[in-house]
Amino acid sequence: MPPESDAETLDPRALRNCFGSFATGVTVVTCIAADGRPQGVTANSFSSVSLAPPLVQWSIARSSSSLAAYLAASAFAINILTREQQDLSNHFARSEPDLFETVDSTPAANGAPLLPGALAQIECDTEQVIEAGDHHIILGRVTAARHDAGAPLLFFSGGYANLAAPEL
Repeated sequence: MPPESDAETLDPRALRNCFGSFATGVTVVTCIAADGRPQGVTANSFSSVSLAPPLVQWSIARSSSSLAAYLAASAFAINILTREQQDLSNHFARSEPDLFETVDSTPAANGAPLLPGALAQIECDTEQVIEAGDHHIILGRVTAARHDAGAPLLFFSGGYANLAAPEL
């Protein structure tokens, strides 16, 4: 029999370090809250799920101050950041109200804010929300997508990393 693995027997810091050894892109996920205010949160939990139908997923911590807005939102946008947008990543990683007061954005067709200069932008309708441990997984059906040339902002081992864009 395989050894039992239980959250109570795992060292949280060691597990976090293990998860952190998977390099990810950095996104800012945006939506419009029920009160009409734009919301944004930095997330590196984004991934594609399916091409047919076009689905993506990302997760948000139950402790996030923006959780209620995302759980109630019928739509959201994924802004995939370039390596030049580390300041935006840091800005939206804060738990403060009115983060859009000092940030330019344009509304997507679904109303969610799109951040200028993003490497890619994906507009989604919320398809499903799944409770999962200390997070909620939000599954979205892609309604529009666009991308530009450039290099992504990466997160690896607890810090930012850069990757040069490949020559095409």
